[in-house]
Amino acid sequence: MNLFVVAIFIALTAFTKTYQIDEKHHHVSESQSILVDVSHGQKFWNDPETMISGDFNRVNYLNDELAKSVESLHAKIEFIHNEIDTDKLRVCDALFIHVPTSQYTQSEIKAINYYLEKGGSLFLVMEVDYWSTLEQSNVNDLIEPFGLKFGDQIDDPTSGGHTKAGNITRKALKIPFHGGRIIEGGIPFCYSDHNNENVFGVSKELKSGGKIIAMGEAMVSLFMTSWNGVDGYECSDFMHYAFHYLLN
Repeated sequence: MNLFVVAIFIALTAFTKTYQIDEKHHHVSESQSILVDVSHGQKFWNDPETMISGDFNRVNYLNDELAKSVESLHAKIEFIHNEIDTDKLRVCDALFIHVPTSQYTQSEIKAINYYLEKGGSLFLVMEVDYWSTLEQSNVNDLIEPFGLKFGDQIDDPTSGGHTKAGNITRKALKIPFHGGRIIEGGIPFCYSDHNNENVFGVSKELKSGGKIIAMGEAMVSLFMTSWNGVDGYECSDFMHYAFHYLLN
């Protein structure tokens, strides 16, 4: 074996060790990618590098806390500022959609549905009508083909929620809740402390290997560790567990 062949072999070996081919999404990456949608009038989330006005402190806080929550998962956070298409989703391991207030186009719905059908993962968060209505944002078009659907607001004026230990959170967590939106379908794992029938978080594993988490209440994903005089909500743990589930 001459020196040129040896050099090529070493280079290829190094490349193989550095990069892993993700057969599920058919792309090559050093780390997993979480794509955060900021192109549909998101009520709370934004890209701090491109925003012109708004609550910079809150946006920086959200992004910093999310980065901390997924750091041990070796995941990087990227933003999508325009229409979602299959090319963008092809290099994405999880799509994060948080309280949008505008409509997804038919081509975006088709792209997201196709992404999930091919094994992609989605973390979708909605809220009560005060923040975003189902008429403003047609999010049900993204998840109804997979047996999930957001419904009316939950009639529960109490505060405080929790998860049950299971395939999402490995232990029961104390998480914030105040109001929220009904979710039909999926496996429940987030409940009101007042009434376990008031479910505001569900998961769904698809035949394709894809996964969905749908939340009808946003406070835990806004890293609100205190609410109505109660401290100690375990938001970072929740978000870590949620993305661990979606990325594995």
